[in-house]
Amino acid sequence: MKEIKVRITFTAEVLGTLPNQEDIYREFIATKSPDAASIEDEIEAIGIDGVVEKGITVFPRNKDGVPFLYDYQIKGFFKDSCGMLARVVGKDDKGKKLKTLTASSQIYAYKKVVDGLIFIKPREIPITIADGGEIGRCQRPLRIETARGERVALAISESIPEGSTAEFAVKCLSDEYEAAVREWLDYGELRGIGQWRNSGKGCFTWEELT
Repeated sequence: MKEIKVRITFTAEVLGTLPNQEDIYREFIATKSPDAASIEDEIEAIGIDGVVEKGITVFPRNKDGVPFLYDYQIKGFFKDSCGMLARVVGKDDKGKKLKTLTASSQIYAYKKVVDGLIFIKPREIPITIADGGEIGRCQRPLRIETARGERVALAISESIPEGSTAEFAVKCLSDEYEAAVREWLDYGELRGIGQWRNSGKGCFTWEELT
């Protein structure tokens, strides 16, 4: 059993992902959460403010008002990373594809592996905002294809600046997955966590803590 203590440092701003309307968030979590008892905890962590605009996505706050990531957001990042890195292939002398270039390509049913054999702690991962930085907002157009044609809306998210850090531990119940975990963390330099990550938001570097 291997535990890796990690510090990630964001190299681009990271955007909040949670809706800031209590009723919408309650309904969504009620349909997605495997543990109904956690619904109230997650809603309370949002810190709903009635004067904030509808539709903005935010970071949850702990009891001290510190923004944080949930453990399942790291797991979601791991699943996304494994799914992409498993597609990295090479070819032998005859041009036949070889899926041996990444540790991720050796994992079968990777979503079950991440869910059942890899765990993140703590549940709430505090984000230390970079010196001189503050929580801001990122606005961008959102294009949606509908039956009536393309529609454009305005998406708004809370934003934590680059240089901010977060620390957590990754526990692997089987040592054979350690190489893959390190590979996924390396992938964070290219594709990050949070909203609009396809544009480079939420990318990070990492270091192992002793």
